Amino acid sequence: MRKQLSIGCAALSLSAAAAIGMAQIKAMNLEEMVDTADTAVYGQIIDRHVFRVDDPIDGPELYFTTLTIEGRNVETGDLMTVDVTFHGGFINDTEGVYNSEAPAKDDIQVGTPVVAFYKWQDNMGGSVAANALVAAHGGLYRTIGAGSMEIVLGKGEGYAIDYNMMVGDLGEAIRYIKANR
Repeated sequence: MRKQLSIGCAALSLSAAAAIGMAQIKAMNLEEMVDTADTAVYGQIIDRHVFRVDDPIDGPELYFTTLTIEGRNVETGDLMTVDVTFHGGFINDTEGVYNSEAPAKDDIQVGTPVVAFYKWQDNMGGSVAANALVAAHGGLYRTIGAGSMEIVLGKGEGYAIDYNMMVGDLGEAIRYIKANR
């Protein structure tokens, strides 16, 4: 009995370790983020829209959230408004799906100032073509301050922006990375 229990526990541990190994998120530094993204926008979320797609190939009930961000290109400073999309979201209290890789609910509220890195994808699933948020929640950063004191809140080691930095300094870093490819 004890031997069977030990074998069962060992099998459970191995399967749990395998599941954790597959669910790990790839660490990405700023250079890798810049190389992956089309660009980054700094601005305020002015709209959030969740939609559902039922696809004959990818399956039913695919949910996506689109954030409309009005602001400026972090690299160039040009004014822009862009829609950025990620997997998951809720249309109402009962219709939708959680996605562990999606940004936190507090980070995607209308009115929240953010920096978002995105890349165009022809098919995010369900034939949805959109500017996809790069690295899921790892591509969205809240900001604080105003004017010359705009600060991007870093997320710690393993994220492209691991420590707090000025938005202007982020723009400089992006320009440096692109100039030295």
